[in-house]
Amino acid sequence: MKKIVLLIMCISTLVLGLAACGNDSADSSPSGKVATDGSTSMEKLIGLLGETFTNENPDIDFTYNATGSSAGITAVSEGRCDFGLSSRSLTAEEKSSGLTETVIAYDGIAIVANPKNGVKDLSTEDLKKIYTGQIKNWNELGGKDMEIVVIGREAGSGTRDGFESIIDVKGQCNYRQELTSTGDVLTAVSKNENAIGYVSLASVNEDVKVLTIGGIAPNEKTILRGTYAIQRPFLIVTNENKELSKAAKAFLEFITGSDAKALIEKAGVFPGK
Repeated sequence: MKKIVLLIMCISTLVLGLAACGNDSADSSPSGKVATDGSTSMEKLIGLLGETFTNENPDIDFTYNATGSSAGITAVSEGRCDFGLSSRSLTAEEKSSGLTETVIAYDGIAIVANPKNGVKDLSTEDLKKIYTGQIKNWNELGGKDMEIVVIGREAGSGTRDGFESIIDVKGQCNYRQELTSTGDVLTAVSKNENAIGYVSLASVNEDVKVLTIGGIAPNEKTILRGTYAIQRPFLIVTNENKELSKAAKAFLEFITGSDAKALIEKAGVFPGK
C-alpha cells in the first residue's frame, strides 16, 4: 500500500513539474496584441521593428496606425493604443497628464527640392524667409526665375512642429500646400520643379534631392554631433495611468534593447543614446 501511495505521489510531482514547464514556455513566448498609433515619419522605422518583433513572437498581433504625432499622443492618452509614436517632444501639459516619452532614435529633417532645381544649399535664415514669404522666387537664391511653391505638413504633424520650432517660424508660415503625410510631400515636390518641402531623412527617396543647410548635409555624423541644424527625436510615448500588457512590455523591451540598434540604423535613423 505504501508503495502505491509513493508511486501516486511521484506521478503527481512529475505532472506538476511538466505543467510548470509548460507555463514557463508560455511566459517566454507572449501572445496578444500591440497597438501603435502616430507619426507618419516613423513608418519605416516602426514597420521594420514591428515586423522583426512579430517574426520572433508569432503569437502577437502588431498594428501601426499612421495618424500623425499629435493624434498618436492623443490616442495613447485616451487608452486607444499601447504606444503613441511621436516625432516631437511632449509638452509640459502632456507630461503632467501622465505621459512618458522614450527616445528610440534621432532623425534629421531633410529639406527637399525637385532634382531639376539648381539650388543646392540654403541657410536656416533663407528657409525662414522662404517659409514666411519674404523670399518668393528661386532667383533670389541663385536659381531660376521661378516662384517658390512652399509645401509643408498639416497642423499637428511632428515633422512640422520640429521644423517650425527649429527654424523659429511657428505660426508664421505661408504654405501653398499643407499635406497629411511624408509620402504626399515627397510626391508633390518630385512633380513640381518650383517646390520645396521638408521630410524625415529616413523617408527620402530618389525622386527628390536633399539640400545642404549651411553647407552641411544631414547624415549620421552631422546629426549625432549636432552640426546639422534641423533634427529631432523619434519617441515612443506611454501612459503611466495604463498598465502595459505582457505583449506590450515585450515590445518595449525589444525596441529599447541592444538588438534593435541595427534595425534602427537599417531604417535610416540613428539609435538614441
